[in-house]
Amino acid sequence: MLFVSIWATGFLVARLVAGHADPLTFLTIRFACGTAIFTGLATLAGASRPREPRLWANAVVAGLLLQGIYLAGVFWSVSHGLPAAVCALITGLQPLLTAALAGPMLGDRVTRRQWMGILVGLIGATMVLAPQVTSSVHAAAPVTVAVAALATVAITLGTIWQKRSGGGVDLRVGAAIQFAASGLVIAPVALLTEDMRFDGSWEAWSALTWSVIGLSVGGMTLLLMMIGRSAVSVVASLFYLVPPVVAVLAFMLFGEALGAVQIAGLIVASAGVAITTRDRS
Repeated sequence: MLFVSIWATGFLVARLVAGHADPLTFLTIRFACGTAIFTGLATLAGASRPREPRLWANAVVAGLLLQGIYLAGVFWSVSHGLPAAVCALITGLQPLLTAALAGPMLGDRVTRRQWMGILVGLIGATMVLAPQVTSSVHAAAPVTVAVAALATVAITLGTIWQKRSGGGVDLRVGAAIQFAASGLVIAPVALLTEDMRFDGSWEAWSALTWSVIGLSVGGMTLLLMMIGRSAVSVVASLFYLVPPVVAVLAFMLFGEALGAVQIAGLIVASAGVAITTRDRS
C-alpha cells in the first residue's frame, strides 16, 4: 500500500506543476536530481557498475520506457489539457495490457482467477473515475489521449523488460543509469520544443522536491524491487488502486467530490487487487 500511496501522488504533482513549469523541462531537472542521488547512493555503498555492455543497454531501455517515455507522456498530456482523471483512466489499462503480454513475452501464466481479479480491478477503477471523466471528457483532445496511451504502452513494456533483463545489476546503479538515459533523451526535446520555464514558485519547488525524493527515489525503488520479486501481472494489478487513492487525496487536498459511486469503486478495485495478488496457483 505504501507504493500505491506514493505513486498516486504523481498525478497530483502533474496537476500542481502544470501552471508553473514546462513538463519536459520539469522532468529534465527531476531526472538530473535522480541521477545524482542514485549515483551517490551507489558510490557510498560501493556498488559495482555493470561489466557487460548488454547490462548497460538493458538498463537504458528500461529507463526510457519506465521513466522517460511514460513520465513525459503523462506530464505532457496533463499540461496540454488532458484531465487528470482521463489520464489516470487511460494509464489504468496497464494491468490488463501487462497480463495480456506477460505470457508471450515472459512465459508467465496468468490464471483464470487472476484474470478475474484484473477485470474486477478495472471495473472498480473505472467506477472511481467515471464521474470526473463523464464531466470532462469533452476537454480531451485526440493528441493528448494518444500521448497518454503511448505512456501506458511504455510503462507496460518497461515493466516487462525490467523483469526480463533487470537482473545482474545493482538496483541503485540501475536506477542511476535509467535516470541518466531518460534525462539525456528528454533534455534535447525540451530545449527544442519548450521555453525551459520553471518559475521558482513554492508550488514548483514543492512538486520537484516530492517528485525527486518521494516518487523517483521512493516510488521507483519500490517498483523495481517488486518487479524483481513478483510476477509482473501481480505488480501491475496494484495500479488499479492508484485511481481510488488519487480520488481520496484530491478530496482531502483540493476538495474534489467523493461520491457514493467512487467509494463503491474503491472497494471493488481493492477486491480486484486482492483476488489477483493472493492467487498463487
